[in-house]
Amino acid sequence: MIARTIPAPPSGRAAAYWEERARRFASDGEGLAAVCSYGMPRYYNRLIHFCQRRALEPWLRVSEGTRVLDVGCGVGRWSRLLAARGAHVTGVDLSPTMIAEAERRARACGLASRCRFLVQDSAALDVEGPFDLILCVTMLQHMLDVGALRAALQRIALHLAPGGRLVVLEAAPARIASRCDTPVFRARPRSFYLRLFGECGLRVRTLRGVDPAPFKTWLLPHLARLPRALSLAALALTTALSAPIDAPFGRLAPGRSWHAVFVLQHAAGD
Repeated sequence: MIARTIPAPPSGRAAAYWEERARRFASDGEGLAAVCSYGMPRYYNRLIHFCQRRALEPWLRVSEGTRVLDVGCGVGRWSRLLAARGAHVTGVDLSPTMIAEAERRARACGLASRCRFLVQDSAALDVEGPFDLILCVTMLQHMLDVGALRAALQRIALHLAPGGRLVVLEAAPARIASRCDTPVFRARPRSFYLRLFGECGLRVRTLRGVDPAPFKTWLLPHLARLPRALSLAALALTTALSAPIDAPFGRLAPGRSWHAVFVLQHAAGD
């Protein structure tokens, strides 16, 4: 299916929006429509997931016993991967249904002993730490209130161990690009995040790209206005054109990438 519209949560009701989204999509297949692109076809979300994993892979290589915090864990796709590699993972999410699904999937994979999942608001994050690795994938871009966003990043930084790494993947184009913004999403310019990281006592160690192909961002603002048959054909074509660019070259082209991976450490550790 293609989500024709994205319902905006009432003011202060982001939790209700994510809970409804989780109820619709968290148990569907890999659950990617709940955590990647809202209600999009599986092939489209699988490409997004594949490109995200390629971009994140250098920082997903963990040693036995690594303490990991997965903020905005959704259905636990990264939590399970890291637990299977020997990490002890805590996943937090705003949606109880997401958390229940993450727990179910971890049990089904035999990873429940290495994972714990908690319902928490990242702006008031409070879990037992600290953590050697904190992962935050496409969560900040859905926090529309800048004050709550800053509070979340400050709370996340407080849970990072000295010498630990915070890996953030967000929509962060090199230039201002609001054409894909929705009532639940903001593609803030990369300079905004760089400034915010500094204000929260974090320093960028590495910056990588994810998806430099421009076709998706050209199409998405117009998709809901197209007839269904045409929108499906356009989306399939866009995905086919993006895959051979994004998959092999995404992390090598941060300057042209729509999303970016920021690898951060405490600035005081320099």
